[in-house]
Amino acid sequence: MSAVLEAPAAFAHPIVDDAFLADPYPAYRALREAGPIHWSEEFFGGAWLLTRHADVEAVLRDAARFSAQRTGGWVKGNEATPGELAGFQQVFARALLFLDAPDHARLRKALNVGFRPERLQRLLPHMEGLTAALLDAVDPDAGFDFMQAVARPLPMRVMAALLGIEAETHEAFTAWSDDLSAFIGAPMPTRELARRAQASLLAMTRYFDERLPHKRRQPGDDLLSLLAQAEATGEIEGGAELLAQCAMLLFAGHETTRNLLGNGLRALLDHPDQWQRLQREPALLPAAVRELLRYDSPVQYTGRRVATDLMLHGRLLRRGDLVVPLIGAANRDPVRFPDPDRLDIARDGGASLSFGSGPHVCIGAALTRMEAETVFGALARRWPDLRAVGGPARWSGNPVYRGLATLKVQAPSFDTRSGRRRTRSA
Repeated sequence: MSAVLEAPAAFAHPIVDDAFLADPYPAYRALREAGPIHWSEEFFGGAWLLTRHADVEAVLRDAARFSAQRTGGWVKGNEATPGELAGFQQVFARALLFLDAPDHARLRKALNVGFRPERLQRLLPHMEGLTAALLDAVDPDAGFDFMQAVARPLPMRVMAALLGIEAETHEAFTAWSDDLSAFIGAPMPTRELARRAQASLLAMTRYFDERLPHKRRQPGDDLLSLLAQAEATGEIEGGAELLAQCAMLLFAGHETTRNLLGNGLRALLDHPDQWQRLQREPALLPAAVRELLRYDSPVQYTGRRVATDLMLHGRLLRRGDLVVPLIGAANRDPVRFPDPDRLDIARDGGASLSFGSGPHVCIGAALTRMEAETVFGALARRWPDLRAVGGPARWSGNPVYRGLATLKVQAPSFDTRSGRRRTRSA
């Protein structure tokens, strides 16, 4: 008997609809309350959805029974002719995100060198300077789109600095990342999304392939040079494996951070008491960023393939079945986080699952938190009366990478550059 026939019917209506994309948390709550596991045809042709924190964390930690290797059918299922997306699959499947042991452990060890605390601390002044320059360039009195002015350009420029590549290429990289995000984030990606993702991923790899020879000849103190050195010592294979790490580091570092900045600022401005408390107590910044990650995660779910037949909550999961751990639902599980729909920047409940857990926990988590603390701290100091304007939030419509398309903000009583309050005439 197939796993589909043994699956419970979750709901009669679609899960991923317009209402879900605008606010997925009521749907998550309904799913959690209806049960810990549900089968849905809406995700990649059929998948088991896990709704509760304990189960999501357990699956993310259990690499032996739940495999991260899941790109083959995903990519090839969109081929019009055999081999059409072979270039995409060759690179995509070698990214750290989609590898199991022993390859995953080998690559992660090599990549970890680039994210050591001392290396990130050396990057902090540059990050602060970039943030200040982007904020200096806007007019808070007239209002500006925070997503376009800060949240989109900053993460790409920070990753460019970390990798040691040209910052002026950030617009091309952002466009390529958008195409990858649209493919990865679609519950049922179309052939056109797959073709665009392939074109953009291969454009990214060509860019890195052209720059790696220089890094091999004249290595610097940057991540791309470290990756070239790891290739020379055999820690990373040349070709598709090396290029996959370069491309996906840039993509993941941009996508997650951009959405954290937008979602986080929107949440703070929607909760003026929390925004004001952050201004009064800047020492809460690290805790505030942890809470903002939990409250509206930039990554809403991920995927795993069942590696061997197993029973979970009375349901038989067959080898090869897709499991979708709903991170956004887990982060609002009241068993783990009391009063989970309340934003509390002083919450003392530990980290959420927004960066994952287990072997695949996000390698750039510390960098992303550092960027968020830098930006939210700078905004709180410059423009304490910053507010969202322009009506309801407009979301990107990506169910995996939840983020805002635009976020118009305004701080009419503050000077653009000095951050000092203007004197208003009678």
